[in-house]
Amino acid sequence: MGLDYGYEVFVPVQNLDRALAALGELAPRTRRVPPLTVTLPGGGQLSVPFTSNFKSEPVDCSAGGTLELDTSIMFGVDDAVREYVEGRDLEPDELGRVQIGYIYLTVRFAPEQHPGYAALEFTAATSGMSRMFERSVAVREVFTGLTAASGGVCCLLDTESDTFQICWLNGRPVQDTVPGPNFASHHDLAASWPDAP
Repeated sequence: MGLDYGYEVFVPVQNLDRALAALGELAPRTRRVPPLTVTLPGGGQLSVPFTSNFKSEPVDCSAGGTLELDTSIMFGVDDAVREYVEGRDLEPDELGRVQIGYIYLTVRFAPEQHPGYAALEFTAATSGMSRMFERSVAVREVFTGLTAASGGVCCLLDTESDTFQICWLNGRPVQDTVPGPNFASHHDLAASWPDAP
């Protein structure tokens, strides 16, 4: 079985539409998929330039649960990204970014362990993409930038080990781990978030 590394972004539930709109801004402009209409808990709707389970039919999440999206995201090119896209005939856009996809996104609305927050879990589709997620500063900057743009409280990198890397916490980039000297557990980490339950 391959590697399934991923980034996890936590945002206050009321900021979820803002997070999905900011994510939509990271989508390739040349990608030709019909917009997907998503109904969020509470009844609000928005359109995103992605598919859900590779389909474009509207998705109703008004009752909560999870939202599954298949995303393509534009990333700046550093050595790790360059190595990953080598031989794939991907031309950088006018901002020097390349399209990486599919990246699978699971949105969990107010998960039991973090009520009041939504978790956006971005999972690499291949082992090569997983290694790029771990090594690329440009990839990390996109996910921490998304966290900042959506008013998120935390961004973690999961490398399928016992330790998660903390990339963003309470308004600033950090280099820390959980468990680690500052946070013995995920519960301790979540307790540091504003308005933590």
